[in-house]
Amino acid sequence: MRPGGQPNLQQMMKQAQKMQQQLAAAQAELAEAELTGTAGGGLVTVTISGAGEIKAVKIDPKAVDPEDVETLEDLVLAAVHNAHDEVRKLTEEKMGPVTGGMGGLGLPGF
Repeated sequence: MRPGGQPNLQQMMKQAQKMQQQLAAAQAELAEAELTGTAGGGLVTVTISGAGEIKAVKIDPKAVDPEDVETLEDLVLAAVHNAHDEVRKLTEEKMGPVTGGMGGLGLPGF
């Protein structure tokens, strides 16, 4: 603060610009990241981007039972949820230090 209790506007602008650069770098890292979610001990694997886009689904043939399609559906859903949890964790890891805990920055909520 400057004399008289006034904040230094130039310093605040530099800090805001630095934070914006760090935020952009963190967002770029997230966009390039690929994370994996699994279910059923690895019977179903889902690969997802850091932006939340599902890239691949792999199903072990042992998980396919024509008499029990519901279990396979549950496994796929569980793997997707697990992958989204991994994205959330990575987002918190990358964005937390930059935003200092500020929420509502337009990040995907999983």
